[in-house]
Order: sequence, then C-alpha cells, then structure tokens
Amino acid sequence: MRKTLFKKYLSITSLIIIISFLILSLVMLIFVSGYWKTEKRNLLRKNAENVARIASASVITVNKGKYVVDATRMQAFIMAFSDNIDADIFITQPDGETILAAYGSGGNVDGTKRIDAGIMKKAMNGSYIEQGTMDGVYKSQYYIVGVPITVDIKGGTVIGAVFAAYDARSFTSFRLDILKTFLLAAIAAFMVSFCAVWLFSYKLVQPLRNMASAARSFGTGNFSVRVPVTSHDEIGQLAVAFNNMADSLASVENVRRSFIANVSHELKTPMTTIAGFIDGILDGTIPPEKQKHYLGIVSQEVKRLSRLVKTMLDLSRIDNGELRLHTSRFDITNTVLITLLSFEKRIEEKKIGIRGLEDSESLFINGDPDMLHQVVYNLIDNAIKFTNVSGYIEIKIRNESDRTIISIKNSGPGISPEELPLIFDRFYKTDKSRSQDKNGMGLGLYIVKTIIRLHGGNIKASSIQNEYCEFEFWIPKDVADQSAETDNLVNTDSEPAKKNEG
Repeated sequence: MRKTLFKKYLSITSLIIIISFLILSLVMLIFVSGYWKTEKRNLLRKNAENVARIASASVITVNKGKYVVDATRMQAFIMAFSDNIDADIFITQPDGETILAAYGSGGNVDGTKRIDAGIMKKAMNGSYIEQGTMDGVYKSQYYIVGVPITVDIKGGTVIGAVFAAYDARSFTSFRLDILKTFLLAAIAAFMVSFCAVWLFSYKLVQPLRNMASAARSFGTGNFSVRVPVTSHDEIGQLAVAFNNMADSLASVENVRRSFIANVSHELKTPMTTIAGFIDGILDGTIPPEKQKHYLGIVSQEVKRLSRLVKTMLDLSRIDNGELRLHTSRFDITNTVLITLLSFEKRIEEKKIGIRGLEDSESLFINGDPDMLHQVVYNLIDNAIKFTNVSGYIEIKIRNESDRTIISIKNSGPGISPEELPLIFDRFYKTDKSRSQDKNGMGLGLYIVKTIIRLHGGNIKASSIQNEYCEFEFWIPKDVADQSAETDNLVNTDSEPAKKNEG
C-alpha cells in the first residue's frame, strides 16, 4: 500500500510523541522516586528525633547513675505516633535491648532480637540510616533511621536510641500508583496531541495535495487550475512559485496553439493556391495563353512559402538560443538604401514618397550585417504595407556619442493606443478584421525586437491614429561578437537600463 506524506508525517510525529512520553515518564519516575525516598528518610529522622526528645524528658532514675525511659508514659505516646506516621517506632537501651515498641507498618519484625552493637553505636552517634533488614531484625527491606536519646546530665548522656522504620514495599506501591496516574495522563495527553497533530498534518499537506491535483490537470492539458496561497511560509512560497509556473505553462501552451493555428493557416492558403493552379494547368482547365499569368502567381506563392519557412526557422533559432551575432563594421546607410531598392516596385505602385535620405552620408557601425539587414527589411516592409496611397515614408539615421539611432516613420492609419503595447508580441496582428497585412504571421516585429535586443539595443513604437506610425531603434557603438550560444534571447519584454534608452 502506498504511504502518503500525510500518513508518514502523522506516524513519525506520533512515534516522537510516544517516545517523548516514555522518556518523560522514566525521568519523572526517577525524580519522584528519589524525592520520595529523601523526603521519607527526612520524615523518619524528624519523627525519630521528636520521639527521642520526648523520651529524654520522660527519663527516670532507677539507680545512682542509671537512667531509663518511663515506659508507662511513653508507650501510649509512641503507639499514637506510630499510627500517625504509619511507621515502626521502638526504643532501645544502649545494649540493644528493645524496651518499648509500636509497629505501625505491619509488624514484620522480630521484636525479641537484640539490636547489633555496630548499629547501636551508629544510632547513639546520630549517624544511622539504612535501607535493609537491620541485621535480621526485619524479614524484608525497610527504611530505617536511628537517633540517640540524650539526657542533660553531666553535659549530655546517651541512655539509648530511638529507631523509626518504614516498609520499603510501600515504595513499590507508591511507584505503581505514580506510574498509573502518569499513564492515564499520558494517554489523555497523547489523544489530544494526536488529534492536534492529525489536524496540523492535514493542513500542512493539503497545499501539496492541491499542487499534485493541479499537476495532474496540467498533464491533461488543462492549465487553468491554480493553487490557493494560504500562508507566507515555505509552503506558501512554493504555492506562489507553482502558480507562476502554471501561468508560464499556460502562456507557452497558448503560444504553441497559436503557433500551430497560424502556421497551419499560413501554409494552407498558398499550398491550396499552388495546387489549384498547377492542377488547372495540367488538366487543361487553364488555357495556354493564361498559364504564364497563373505561373507568376504560383511563383509569388512559392516565395511566400519560402519567407514563411525562413520566419519559422528564425523563430526556432530564437527559442533554442541558437541566434548568434557575427559582427563586423559596415555602412548602415547603404543597407537602408539597398533595402529600399528591393521595394522599388511596391513603392512606385503606391506612389509613396521617401523622405530623410536626401543628404544622407555613409555611417559605419559595428553589428551583424545580415541580422540588421533583416531588421531594416522588416520595418520598411511593414511601413510600405500600412502607408496610404500617395503617402510618405521618412527614414532618419543619426549618430550619437554611444549609439546609432534609426527611425522609420510612415503616414497611414497608425496603431491604436490599446494595440501599441502588443505589437512586438508573437503572432500579434493589428485589427485582424481590416489589416492590410493579409500574408503576415505576426512574427516580424517580434524577431526585429529580438535581434535588436541581441545587439544590446532597444526599439520603441509611437503612433497617432490616422496620421502616422514610427519605429525607432538604436544600436550601441560597441557590439561584441558572439562565438557561443546566446542566452535569454526569448525574454524580450524586459526593459534595458534607463541610461541606455533612446
């Protein structure tokens, strides 16, 4: 059976609680036992000393120089005292003979046995304390304390000893009672702790369960699921990171679907056109005198397919981080002029006026000539598409201390303020319902921005609707040649440092 994180955490925590209770019970038992023994011995000594003090006051003279305890007065007292403290109390003479005794602990004692002389010596010196049988006086283990009986004669005379004894078996019973009480308390505490740990464990792993469920949804292609963030700890941070990942995956999936849809659409149209005209020529539907015209259309569609394939290859290179610069020094003005010449026919057809290059001079920059040619080509191509008939395209090239700035401005419908921030996104096409860019994929400006960012520059767009649209980009003077793969090419949304903005 698969063991979940919840069960693992609950089992481990419960085991820790049980072990903690066992260690605590052992420590408490040792501490309480030691405390009980100390207190019991102190109590025995204190009571024995009280009895010895009273016995000292009850001493009578039997013969000259011989003193004994008044048994008549003391017997009733020590019996009451013994019952009160649940202990044996007996009074002995210096030779170890017991003269008075009261057995409150059960009487498991041989009252006729004379106390050993060594024990008497220690007791009369006030230093006797033992856990044992008192040299056979008791048949089992007892806690025993012995103190001297002293009379205030001739500076103090010891006339006997008082012994107080407590059955050690009561200690075993005491420990069992303590252990039972602790176990009952421990069981109650464990049940409460277990419920608390169960609730805590459930709440702790619930976000992880949510993430697992969301991950399974991602596996089915559903990227709309998000994990609720209920805390600011590591779990909460993980949930935030998980949701950010989900947003990225959703964005990537949308791009992928958009890419497939766009590519499918863009490839289908020219392929259908080419197939239809070729079939018409082959089966004779198209007469010979019109074949040249339709072959020209086929040629245009083939070129269009070639451009689409090149665009997709460029996009693939960007995504794979394979787009690299091979810089050299070249004339950017000449690049602009050559590019304009390639659009001469289209410019003439729309009667577009070209401005800004009348007094242009050669301007050499460092960069990748092929890539920057693609940038200029795409921007001029875009300008021609959207310039109104008899409109204008204004191109300016200027040099500053640390950068070269190129702007391409065209008259026409312009771009709405709502669409302006989106024009550099992948597959974005302005106002698809009336766009003059019927053949584009919405990748040209994205690739342009990527190439410029790769050079360390930036591009921006400005527009006033029904008046103009202007693209301005800059390239730094120092552009390093890249012999290794360039990282972070796809992240074209981050702005460069303000000091480098054109």
